[in-house]
Amino acid sequence: MTDPVEPERELVRRLLPLALPALAVAAGAGAAFGGAGAAVSAGLGIAAVAANLVAHARSAAWASRISAAAVMVVELGGYVLRIATFTVALLLLDRLEWFSPIAFVAAFVPATVALLALEMKYLVDRRTQADLWYFREAPR
Repeated sequence: MTDPVEPERELVRRLLPLALPALAVAAGAGAAFGGAGAAVSAGLGIAAVAANLVAHARSAAWASRISAAAVMVVELGGYVLRIATFTVALLLLDRLEWFSPIAFVAAFVPATVALLALEMKYLVDRRTQADLWYFREAPR
């Protein structure tokens, strides 16, 4: 019997290709409103959202192979860890002369909202949250 496709991998397969056009739009808007530094900063914001998607999907897929409790721990802990990583990255990047925190956040926030909306649409299309959890049968 073959394993079903992990929904987290399916999310990444469907949504990660949208990162390149989003990066182009964000960088273009950053360049138009604030120059090269803002363009790179906005691009980094989009890259952070894409990295967040991949990190979330990989950790959730890993946890779903263990147990429901592992899913809960990884989801909550991963959320806190990714927000902390975002905050530290923002503070460290802000030390660079060319970095624009406004452009970074102006790209990061709408991209995150759009990503969450697309994830919700994917969940609705699948009909049920329980479809997201795949637990392998325990060895006997």
